[in-house]
Amino acid sequence: MARKRKIIIIGAVVLVVGGFIGRSVLGGGDTGVAVRLSTVERRHLTATVTASGRIQPQTQVDVSADITGRIIAVMVQEGDWVRRGDLLLRIDPSTYEAGVARSEALVASAEASAIQSEANKDQAERALRRARELRAADSTLVSDQELEQAETSYRIAEAVSVSSQRQVDQSRAGLREATDQLAKTVLRSPMDGQVTRVAVEEGEVAVPGTFSRETGLLMTVSDLSVIQVAVQVDETDVVRLHTGDSTEVTIDAFPDTTFTGRVTKISQSAVRLASSTGSDRAVDYDVEITLDNPPPDVRPDLSATAKIVTATRDSALSIPIIALTVREHTPISTETAPADTAGGERDTEGVFVVENGIAQFRPVKVGIAGTEHFEVISGLAVGDSIVAGPYQAIRDLRDSSRVRQMDTERSNR
Repeated sequence: MARKRKIIIIGAVVLVVGGFIGRSVLGGGDTGVAVRLSTVERRHLTATVTASGRIQPQTQVDVSADITGRIIAVMVQEGDWVRRGDLLLRIDPSTYEAGVARSEALVASAEASAIQSEANKDQAERALRRARELRAADSTLVSDQELEQAETSYRIAEAVSVSSQRQVDQSRAGLREATDQLAKTVLRSPMDGQVTRVAVEEGEVAVPGTFSRETGLLMTVSDLSVIQVAVQVDETDVVRLHTGDSTEVTIDAFPDTTFTGRVTKISQSAVRLASSTGSDRAVDYDVEITLDNPPPDVRPDLSATAKIVTATRDSALSIPIIALTVREHTPISTETAPADTAGGERDTEGVFVVENGIAQFRPVKVGIAGTEHFEVISGLAVGDSIVAGPYQAIRDLRDSSRVRQMDTERSNR
């Protein structure tokens, strides 16, 4: 009985070992790196640059105070539509009215002084003329000293008259300045548009924004007839943009609608932001996009994302972006290698082409990049089978490696 049990156990072990061996033999055709394969095809490609920014009107004017004074009336509210010249705000004019009255008094006083000085000059001129006539008739009637004194009196009277006239000019200039200051107590709309911001209330003190734009800001009037999107584009992408490039814009406040537009301005200088180390670095360039048909209830400062079309290709030979990889390549001959790489190694872009289950690296030249595919300029043909994933498999793959198609379920992960 014990011997029979031992035979059964030995038989079971043999069956198990045989099963493992058989599975190994039968599975020998399934060896190789599991990869996702793709076929080179022709596609319509669109190269885009995506950037985020905010909605802004083409024309926007910040209304600020040029004088200091207490605000006594705010005539508009946010959202009101105004026309050029409409009254927006009043500043207490009492101080400036007093300044005008004071300047008017100074003008009157200066003019009176000027009239008196002119009369004194005329009198001194007549006295000098008589002295010269008498001296010419009889030299004993007017002495040299008297003639000299008459001439001196005339020159002094003439100088005083000129000075008085300058005082009149100065006082009139002061009156114009005081009148101008008084006029600045009334602020009117600089253009037709909508009041998009009111930053003050009645009773607050308006001050000129000498050192800070925000300090003197009273309100903002915007012309919403032309709406733009102001975005910042990275320095590596801005060189691909051109004025007139078509754009698709999505506005966060209108999630179900896509708006079209055109690039209307590309900044020539970079926006410089302070880095974490405290030094400046060029990061982005300002780009303005004008919308073709903005929504009627759009508002400034709404968040928006722009997708700018930089190039399109119809029926372009293409490969998945993930398929493109880089390998070090050593030139066979220093005579055929570029001067800067002769005798050394350089990186070469390419893909792994699969023939009969064997992957071989093949250099390719690519053009524009679409959302998911690269344009292929040279190196491949329609119908070529290439390795298109996963990323780690492509990264580790070597020439002449055996590959196999990944399971459909794993490939979709």
